Amino acid sequence: MKKIAVVTGALLLAGAGGALAQTPSITLTCGQAADLVRTRGEALLATSRTLYDRYVRDRSFCVYDQDTRPEWVPTRDNPQCFIGYTCFEPSRGGGRSP
Repeated sequence: MKKIAVVTGALLLAGAGGALAQTPSITLTCGQAADLVRTRGEALLATSRTLYDRYVRDRSFCVYDQDTRPEWVPTRDNPQCFIGYTCFEPSRGGGRSP
């Protein structure tokens, strides 16, 4: 019985690791990164060793009460590549101050 619990736990961890996989934006060109978001509609991209975010093509990939804001990320050929948008909740102070 103990072996089954260990195997099940290992499978859950492997599945969670796959769900959390992200592509480092710096490994892609600006065009590749933008195309990834545009064609998939959403993508999880790492912008540094410790920071990642979910980028979306448009508001249809956000929750109903969320809005979008434009985002730029570092890529292999452009330190400020327009990638698409991130979702945020304006009612919770998720907007940026001017």
